[in-house]
Amino acid sequence: MVDQKTLRGGLIGCGFFSRNHLHAWRQLDGVEIVALCDTDKERLAETSAMFGIARTYRDAAEMLAAERLDFVDIATTVASHRRLVELAAAAAVPCICQKPFAATMADARAMVDACSRANVPLMIHENFRWQTPVQAVRQALDEGAIGKPLWGRFSFRSAFDVYRAQPYLAEGKRFIIEDLGIHILDIARFLLGDATTVSAATQRVDPRIAGEDVATILLRHVDGAVSVVDCSYASARAEETFPQTLIEIDASEGSLRLEAGYRLTLHHVRHGTRNVRCEPPMHAWAERPWFNIQDSVLNIQAHWLQCLREGREPQTSGRDNLGTLALVEAAYASAEAGQAAQSI
Repeated sequence: MVDQKTLRGGLIGCGFFSRNHLHAWRQLDGVEIVALCDTDKERLAETSAMFGIARTYRDAAEMLAAERLDFVDIATTVASHRRLVELAAAAAVPCICQKPFAATMADARAMVDACSRANVPLMIHENFRWQTPVQAVRQALDEGAIGKPLWGRFSFRSAFDVYRAQPYLAEGKRFIIEDLGIHILDIARFLLGDATTVSAATQRVDPRIAGEDVATILLRHVDGAVSVVDCSYASARAEETFPQTLIEIDASEGSLRLEAGYRLTLHHVRHGTRNVRCEPPMHAWAERPWFNIQDSVLNIQAHWLQCLREGREPQTSGRDNLGTLALVEAAYASAEAGQAAQSI
C-alpha cells in the first residue's frame, strides 16, 4: 500500500504507442513520469524533449538502479518483456507491461511468479476492456438489464492500415490473434467469464504480410454461454469502424447491441428498449479515430494508481492475464491443427 504522495514512475520504451501512455500520465493527478528509457538514442531524445522529461537512460537496469521509482511502465514489444519484468521484480519495483504480455505461456508464468516472489504488483496494459463503451456494457450486465447472458458476439472488422505506423506487425508469423484478438478475447472473458473450449479458423488475405489477418473464434464459457470472437484487418466496409469493437449479447430477459458510433441499445422483454450514448471523451491530446483507445489508456492507468494506493490486485493483473493468454494459445492450436475445439 502506497501513501498519498505523488507517485514516481519510469517509462521503458518510447515507441509509437508510448506517447499515449505519457499523455495519460501527464493528465492524471498524483503521478509523475520522472525517467525514460529506450535503446534508440534519437527516439529517446525526441520523447524527452516532447514531454519535458530530462532524465533518460539507454539501459533499463541502470535506470532502475539510479532512480527512486514507485513503478515502471514497460511499453516495449513482446521479445523484451520477460527480461524487463524480471529486472523490475528484482528491484522490487511494481510494473505495468504492454500486451502481448509474453510470446509463450512459460514466459508469462515466469514473470507472474517473479513478481509474486518479490511481492510487487504486475498489471497488463489490456486497454480494450477499459474503453468507455465496453465498461458501459459491463455496467448494464451488472445491473441485470437483460438477465443472464446466453450468447455473444465480439467483432472487430476493419481495413485500416495498421502497418503504416507499426510495420513490424506485418513481419511476425502470428499477427491478428496475438496483437488484436487478445483484446477481443479479453473482452469476451470480461463480459461472459472464462472459457472452457476454443475453436478457431484463420485466414491470410493480404499477401504482403507473414501472419494471419482474419480470425474467427468460437468460445464456450464456464456458465454455459457461447460466443463468437471475430477479427479482421481485411474487411473493406462502407463505413470504416476502426477502432471500435462491436458487441452483441442475447440473454434470458433481453438483448444488447453495441453498434458503430458508440450506440448501445438495451432491450428487455418486459421493460422495453432504451438507447444509451457511450462515446468516449475526446482528450486534448487525443485524435480521431484513436480517441476511444486513447481514453482507455487513461482509464487503465487511473485504475493502476488506485490499486497501488489501496494495496489491491489490479483487475488486469499478470495472474488474470494468464487466462487471456491461454485463449490465444488455444486459438492458434485449434487453427493450426484444424481441430474442432481446444480445451482450456
